[in-house]
Amino acid sequence: MATRYDPFRDVDRVFNSVLRQVPATPGMPLDLYRDGDEFVAAVDLPGVDPKSIDIDVEEHTLTISAERSAHVGENVQWLSHERPTGTFARQLTLGNGVALDGIKASYRDGVLTLTIPVAEAAKPRKISVSVDQSDGATIEGESTETAREPVNA
Repeated sequence: MATRYDPFRDVDRVFNSVLRQVPATPGMPLDLYRDGDEFVAAVDLPGVDPKSIDIDVEEHTLTISAERSAHVGENVQWLSHERPTGTFARQLTLGNGVALDGIKASYRDGVLTLTIPVAEAAKPRKISVSVDQSDGATIEGESTETAREPVNA
């Protein structure tokens, strides 16, 4: 019996083995948005033990790392192994307009949620204008937290 050689079958086998080692999506996909006076980062970490989650802030770099184990026995023969396991890390560079000391984190239903408050100095403020009645040419501004009633000229 003759055996036919198919070179594309070998290429497909190599290609599929490479794809199994590199996940199609990142190990820590996240959504990042601003909600009023805070930024919110929602990081998908399904199957991660919350005790393995580590969050560090150094200067303006926020680093999130976590570990996901396979939780299978030693004599397991894999039929399909698509869920990534191991240690994952993600870094975010934070700007000067956030309050680094006010960051809060919570983990629920496989989602890590980080709340990053906007710094007071970066929040929008109203500037009131006073009119100098002496020559009408001088305008002085004053920074305030709340808007003032306009000055009647």
